Amino acid sequence: MSYFRCNVERMSGYTPGEQPKDGIYIKLNTNENPYPPSSKVWSAIKEAVNDSLRLYPDPVATATRLKIAEVLGTKPEYIMVGNGSDDLLTIITRSFAGQGDKVVFPYPSYPLYKTLAELQDAEPCAIDFTEDYTLEKNFAVKGAKITFIANPNSPSGTILSPKEISKIASQIDGVLVIDEAYADFADDNCLSLVEKHNNILILRTLSKSYSLAGIRLGFCIAQESLIKGMMKVKDSYNADRLSIIAAVAALDDQKNMKANVEKIKETRRYLTKSLQNMGFFVYPSHTNFVLARCVKGVSAHDLYLALKSRKILVRYFGLRRLDDCLRITIGTPEEIDTLLKNLKELILIK
Repeated sequence: MSYFRCNVERMSGYTPGEQPKDGIYIKLNTNENPYPPSSKVWSAIKEAVNDSLRLYPDPVATATRLKIAEVLGTKPEYIMVGNGSDDLLTIITRSFAGQGDKVVFPYPSYPLYKTLAELQDAEPCAIDFTEDYTLEKNFAVKGAKITFIANPNSPSGTILSPKEISKIASQIDGVLVIDEAYADFADDNCLSLVEKHNNILILRTLSKSYSLAGIRLGFCIAQESLIKGMMKVKDSYNADRLSIIAAVAALDDQKNMKANVEKIKETRRYLTKSLQNMGFFVYPSHTNFVLARCVKGVSAHDLYLALKSRKILVRYFGLRRLDDCLRITIGTPEEIDTLLKNLKELILIK
């Protein structure tokens, strides 16, 4: 006998990228930033480790919301802070989708969208991307309560234009969630659409471009009516004191973030060209990773295992449309050179 709800019992759950527990790896599998966060973050956290930790944090993370509004040119009332953007995805799903409701997302994309829909006993509706990762004409599903779009997309790294996103927002009945976890690595974003559409929610995170994956802080930008409603659903204190302080410090150092982003983009160009020269097909990436389809006759799974045996981790999904691909996080130039050297050796062995 199971004590779980039937929909939970049926679920397979979300599997995060591998986090090695022993040994030293070149870790190119979970899209972490290879460079440290701003030194302002170190200083702010050290100063905050004091007697105030016995007190609860600000339940709505006012200081962080004010700083985000300042940096992005929006209103604090349009912002909600969470324990990473995954927390906000959970809040959104709990807020808008119930049993039997349709939750739409493209495939392949972030697998957590399907998991969250299943947790609500909603109906996950995965609609395949085209081969070049654009959306099919039937993507806007009538009656859907939530439509998720990761933009830029993971795992492909591809991007849709704000014009196309705006068109979808006008076509759907429910909310449109634009997951912009990787927006700082792209040349465009959809922030301007928030004022135009009252059903758009945009998600951002400090995990990628700000090098704060270990802090767990993300934020949502939407019109005030949506933010107010979701405030009723969130946990009482879903961002802790140190996260709030670290976020303000990181956001206050745009120069450091942008410098690291430029280094990653330069290495991304180098990795893409090198992989293409080796025979891989590389999707055009607007993120801090690339998706590479393996050389003909080479098994992506075997290559993943061979690299792992050499202490290099990349992401292999083993899913439809991805089983011949590897997703590779942009590391330091030295890490990428080591990866490329090993790939050349392994492909020659094959």
